[in-house]
Amino acid sequence: MFAYAQETRYIIKDPRTPRRKTPVGLIREKSNVILRQLLWTRRPFVAEFTDAKGNEIFTVRRPFRWINSSIYAEVDGKEVGVVHSRWHLWRRNYDLYLGNKQFAVVENPGFWSWSFALFDEDDNLVAIIDRKVRGVGWECMQHFTNASQYEVRFGDAGKGTDKVFCFAKDMDNDLRVFLPLDLPERAVALALAVSLDHDCFSRRRLGWYVCAPLVSGLLSQLICFEK
Repeated sequence: MFAYAQETRYIIKDPRTPRRKTPVGLIREKSNVILRQLLWTRRPFVAEFTDAKGNEIFTVRRPFRWINSSIYAEVDGKEVGVVHSRWHLWRRNYDLYLGNKQFAVVENPGFWSWSFALFDEDDNLVAIIDRKVRGVGWECMQHFTNASQYEVRFGDAGKGTDKVFCFAKDMDNDLRVFLPLDLPERAVALALAVSLDHDCFSRRRLGWYVCAPLVSGLLSQLICFEK
């Protein structure tokens, strides 16, 4: 069966208002159709984050990767931050930078751990990106459509979570972080969420549709996106 790689499309929703059908924003990939078929998840692309009216908020740019990936967050054509993956045999490691300064790191233990906690240089929790499990039916559909669901939590200022327990605990809505990220840092964190989808969870399947809720303070305190 022929598999055709499509451009990624995300619909951003606010999980605080689940009955609202109108999205609060969109994410649209722009990439070359030939490179998509040849390179698949290694392909270069640009994705635009827009509000519901189509006004651009920022863009992310992901160059071709061979082993390690990078993704850049840009506002008005100017780079504000970047995420670089760091190779490990089984761990999923990422370094997040704002300009030339690193502000967070992700060291996911790999295998079946689908939560990616962001820690600052003092090991304080600042955000969590979590791939949600939506039941057997959705997980089976993911093998054919790449349908997945993600959640990004920036939380409220307060006492951080101990690093030992962050991957095992239930990610509820009252997540407390040591210090909230500012808007440019959150843009870089959202760029990481897009990169994780391609690095860790997208596969070569027939068609492409992803449902991905994101919790963000960029458009609202709690937002979702579907691809």
